[in-house]
Amino acid sequence: QVQLVESGGGLVQPGGSLRLSCAASGKIFGISIMGWYRQAPGHQRELVATIISGGNTNYADSVKGRFTISRDDAKNTLYLQMNILKPEDTAVYYCYARRIADDYWGQGTQVTVSS
Repeated sequence: QVQLVESGGGLVQPGGSLRLSCAASGKIFGISIMGWYRQAPGHQRELVATIISGGNTNYADSVKGRFTISRDDAKNTLYLQMNILKPEDTAVYYCYARRIADDYWGQGTQVTVSS
């Protein structure tokens, strides 16, 4: 089993920044992909960004150039730096990990972008 705990969400004004963190614990060895997804009210959960074990990253078009995914293997922590935030970025953000054939999700953290 893998446990994922997100933190760092909150309320921010348009144009502002936030950094989300996701602490991973449990059977971490063998995780091949980690990422961030988000779900806004009335919408399906969507991919934000992923990072594979080799370090390659992938971003949704809507966040390219504004968001950066990274990880610190020594701390078993995944990050999402979000800059130039827009009201349409408002959503619950979920941390995700795939280990072998199993998918794991965190409980989510709310990000609200509003003036």
